[in-house]
Amino acid sequence: MSTRHGAQHRALPRMARAALPVAGLRLPPPTPESGIVHLGLGNFHRAHQAVYTADALRHTDGPWGITGVSTTPGARPRPVIEGMAAQDGLYTVLTLHRDGAVAASVPGVHHAGLVADGQGADVVAAIGAATTRIVSLTVTEKGYTFGADGRLDLDDPLIRADLAGGTPRTALGLIARGLQQRLRAGAPPVTVLGCDNLMENGHRLRSLLGEFVAELPSGEREDLQAYADASVSTPNSMVDRIAPATTDEHRALAARAFGVRDTVPVPAEPYKLWVMQDDFRAGRPAWEQAGAVFAKDVAPYELMKLRLLNGAHSLLAYLGLLRGHASIDRAVGDELLGGAVEFAMREEILPTVPEPDGMSGNTYIGELLDRFANPALGHRTAQVGSDGSLKIPVRWAGTITEALAAGRVPRLLALGFAAYVRVITADDAYDERSLGTVHDGARARLAELASRASGPEGKARLLLAEGGLLPQGAAQHEEFADTVAEFARILDAHGAEAALRAAAARD
Repeated sequence: MSTRHGAQHRALPRMARAALPVAGLRLPPPTPESGIVHLGLGNFHRAHQAVYTADALRHTDGPWGITGVSTTPGARPRPVIEGMAAQDGLYTVLTLHRDGAVAASVPGVHHAGLVADGQGADVVAAIGAATTRIVSLTVTEKGYTFGADGRLDLDDPLIRADLAGGTPRTALGLIARGLQQRLRAGAPPVTVLGCDNLMENGHRLRSLLGEFVAELPSGEREDLQAYADASVSTPNSMVDRIAPATTDEHRALAARAFGVRDTVPVPAEPYKLWVMQDDFRAGRPAWEQAGAVFAKDVAPYELMKLRLLNGAHSLLAYLGLLRGHASIDRAVGDELLGGAVEFAMREEILPTVPEPDGMSGNTYIGELLDRFANPALGHRTAQVGSDGSLKIPVRWAGTITEALAAGRVPRLLALGFAAYVRVITADDAYDERSLGTVHDGARARLAELASRASGPEGKARLLLAEGGLLPQGAAQHEEFADTVAEFARILDAHGAEAALRAAAARD
């Protein structure tokens, strides 16, 4: 944004109910009573669940306002929570079409938000309130605080502090202590709804919550587990919408749309999908009126999305970074890389994905490639590539395991693993200043592990065997391990173009 346009933007009145045309609100005032506490006040929730909720309330009213909770530990400043607080809980959703068209609207379903790190007791009280009927989460894979074995990470200092009885700061700690308050107060049943990219996320959430409760003192533990068994549901869900990070250009678009200054707008693609099990103990919004799908078995939808969308996203991110692409649309628009990723989707991933009723895998792949190519989103490869140590086990492990069991070596995913190893362990793998930083909580551990081996092949083999990223069967599969090592060598010696061409050179 130019200095002149930036000054004009700052001179506008701040977004507020009194300064916003009612026509811009998806849901006319007043904001419904809060019946949902949502953990994870990021762009995805604000462009997905909040929009579905606002649209549902246009058809059938109810106490389904949302109290949003920022769960990022130690995050200062907190632009989203502070921006929404200054704007009466309002913000703009910018739907960005590939042809450059922009549709702007304001969900208008949020109440004043809370910050878990500093207001944990208030968050627990909100979860424990009798008026709260749903506790939902979009905290990313990292927010579930599980280790490489998939179980609760009891070595996590925040988990240890939550178990010791301090004011909770983790999602699991906040929910467990909130359920304790409900138990003591005789509050009605409640639903805990995970909306993150984990297979069978409701079952996974219930298991991790049970592991947390199992570490509490005797008596306290038994009572809470009995309450959870009797009064808490955790339905599985699948969510799908691309909502990249907010930039100054998005703030300028929001200003042009409504003539007000919105510091926390959300950009999003037109496509969105939400599939859930209909297991809500205390009611729910009429989300089906807004296009949500309720299915007895969510797993086929989850698997298709996790393996095809998220799996391809990670592949584009790591190879895109090594090709010098800052955004996903540029990565997929790279003829060599885009063609390789499409091949991986159709030939390596799709054979491991059962098609849900009414969904064609090949049609979905075509839609994904079109969505990835939307230049208006500007989805950063570094953002998509962050926290790969948590994403890779979810996005690639199942595909690789099933392909190997069927006698196929997924060469593009082997190259993707080698590319991740290079990005996460080599200081000079890509230009971090222009492409952005790939954040990963396991970076130090993986770099130290890689330092024990010599040469790119040795590092890749060691991380495959001991990094906790893929099942042991992949490391023990001689041909797959050899393929990963060979691609690591080519990436180091000749670069990503040579590695992509080598991956395409099949017998």
